Amino acid sequence: MANRMLVTDYAGVTVVTFTDSSILDSAAIDQLGKDLYALPDAQDKQKLILDFTRVKTLSSRALGLLINLKKKVQAIKGDLALCGMNGEIKKMFSITGLEKEFSFYADDAAALKAFNVHLR
Repeated sequence: MANRMLVTDYAGVTVVTFTDSSILDSAAIDQLGKDLYALPDAQDKQKLILDFTRVKTLSSRALGLLINLKKKVQAIKGDLALCGMNGEIKKMFSITGLEKEFSFYADDAAALKAFNVHLR
């Protein structure tokens, strides 16, 4: 997997933490797409949390990637949550109407709790 993200498993829930401050470059988005799309295909990767805490900017193309990932996860009866988004990124979801399509949480601990995984 590319070093643009860290993947950690907690009791059957996979947390993907993006390590780049921006997700804008087409080549980077293509690679992230390949890496992310492979996760639901792996055994026991039906619950995914994407952590955007380090991300400051996100392209509209990356939004498309997230929509496709959500469809892929739903096709296997899984669930996808997003967390750690700053105000600008949240605004993109609001403007595009995508805020209704995803579950958002303040941080990975809150998202994990929603999946009934308690870290503390």
